[in-house]
Amino acid sequence: MGVDTLFSLEGKTAIITGAGRGIGRAIAVLFAQAGAHVVCAARTESDLEHTVDLCGEAGGRALALPCDVSEEAQLEKLLAGAVEHFGSPAIVVNNAGGAWPNDPLTTRTDTLVKDFAFNVGSAFALSRLAHPHLCEQQGCIINITSASARYAQAGFSSYGTAKAALTQLTRLLAADFAPNVRVNGISPGTIMTSALEPFLDDNARQRMTELTPMKRLGQPADIAAAALFLASPAAAWITGKIIEVDGGAESTTWPF
Repeated sequence: MGVDTLFSLEGKTAIITGAGRGIGRAIAVLFAQAGAHVVCAARTESDLEHTVDLCGEAGGRALALPCDVSEEAQLEKLLAGAVEHFGSPAIVVNNAGGAWPNDPLTTRTDTLVKDFAFNVGSAFALSRLAHPHLCEQQGCIINITSASARYAQAGFSSYGTAKAALTQLTRLLAADFAPNVRVNGISPGTIMTSALEPFLDDNARQRMTELTPMKRLGQPADIAAAALFLASPAAAWITGKIIEVDGGAESTTWPF
């Protein structure tokens, strides 16, 4: 198998949640460039339309389907729309997620539960709903977790716990779904996205860079490249694994 074939997604349908900006957008555009038919899901339609335009510029076909991943009925509609327009998905990227830093002494339990549902429950639901289609395609699931899942750092008890659960869910679903569906995850370190940038001034950015062995902060393209590998034939014998894309950081780079 040639290198072009090893990393090709030609003709495959991919659903990507959180595709309106940042990491999700970068994955969508790279998948489109690799030949996939990309279904872009997020809550903000204008963001999705911009992603679809970028996918078109990359030479691929893409569809914007607004979706709140916290609502299972909307996930069902998302899946039905993908099948109607492009056929059964071969790839699902559970990228939607996130939570604010928190103080555990002032965080209500229902906030923790909500963060868990957003980051873990939505990925579980879409993976379950898509499973029959993924089996048909001998496809794969990629969960975007976080380095916060393994770092011991103040202020992340809610987000870090949710992402740790998503990391373990990835391993467990891989065991459940093998050998027909591969399930892997990517654990990003500090990635410069529009969600992170407002928190950082020049001093904070410099401190985070100094704490990163590779001496730069990550870009969405770094995560997209790992996702392309996991989705491609090159990763056909990989399941239940988490790729850590974090510039080599083995502890928190959070500067506050």
